[in-house]
Amino acid sequence: MPETTRPRLRRGPVVAAVVVLIILAELLIGWRALVDAMVQLRTPHWNWVAGALVAEIASMGSYARMQRALLHGAGTKVRMRRHVALAYAAHSLSVTLPGGPVFSTTFNFRQMRRFGVSSAVASWCIALSGVLSAGALVVIGAVFGILTRSTGSWRTLVLYMGGALVVALTVRFLAQHPEWLINPARALLSRVNRLRRRPADTGHARLVGFVDQLRSVRVRPGHFAYASLLAVANWLLDALCLWMCCIAVGAHDIRPTQLVIAYCAGMAAASVPIVPGGLGVVDGALVLGLVAGGLTSSSAVAAVVLYRLISFGFIIGMGWLVWLVLRSRAGTPRDALAR
Repeated sequence: MPETTRPRLRRGPVVAAVVVLIILAELLIGWRALVDAMVQLRTPHWNWVAGALVAEIASMGSYARMQRALLHGAGTKVRMRRHVALAYAAHSLSVTLPGGPVFSTTFNFRQMRRFGVSSAVASWCIALSGVLSAGALVVIGAVFGILTRSTGSWRTLVLYMGGALVVALTVRFLAQHPEWLINPARALLSRVNRLRRRPADTGHARLVGFVDQLRSVRVRPGHFAYASLLAVANWLLDALCLWMCCIAVGAHDIRPTQLVIAYCAGMAAASVPIVPGGLGVVDGALVLGLVAGGLTSSSAVAAVVLYRLISFGFIIGMGWLVWLVLRSRAGTPRDALAR
């Protein structure tokens, strides 16, 4: 038992030390810009701050609607408020815990099962929503990169869009024709059973049952297209929040195309889970991108600090509150949760 717990216990202090070192390095390098940024943050334009908050809430709502559209297309209708609660709670788990995406995926799966969704449909929905979200960010980055002439040609956009579409359609095709997965999955499961010194056919019956459930997934093209648009809206509304934060601190010198490129760079940095929430990493990428787009260092720092207060502080705080509520209701009957 101690052998399995020691690495986990050591991981927390190591992550904390990395976060502290990154933050200290950024403070030493950008101390003067940070002091000037604090002056700008004392008197922000509160109407723009309110607009940024609304944009961020709308961004979270778009992601929740995307998952709802996928489940609806698979034949499961769930109330919107339950999808919103799931989006907030799962997002908070994903960005604040070491190995957060694993916890978030598990939490997503369990909550969807509580919605009455089969395990196959829940797994399919989680996988496809992740593919659509990642593909939408790639397409947005390619489009705005071409608009700023920072990429070679329209061939880049076609390549990115084609790649994202192929991946999404492949997941959808496998959901509709899961029999293609049976033989490879059986072979892989048999090898795992050999390593675990179990009979080769252990778990095969459960695998066949899972595939039978997956055959029931039939998403209409309209629902799929609607979910794709919501995935794009999720990112663009979040970028709108960042733009409004720039305006709120008086940073008017950046064009929307340059801001979106900086935003995509920051979100790409967030996809590498070095530290929880991308603390220091995402902030540094956003500041560098905004400075490259024409802002002063102090204005870029002020805008990013305000943006992170909303997108990280407020949204994550709300997500953990929602998680606590969902956790407290975990032992209640399913009928009570549906009310």
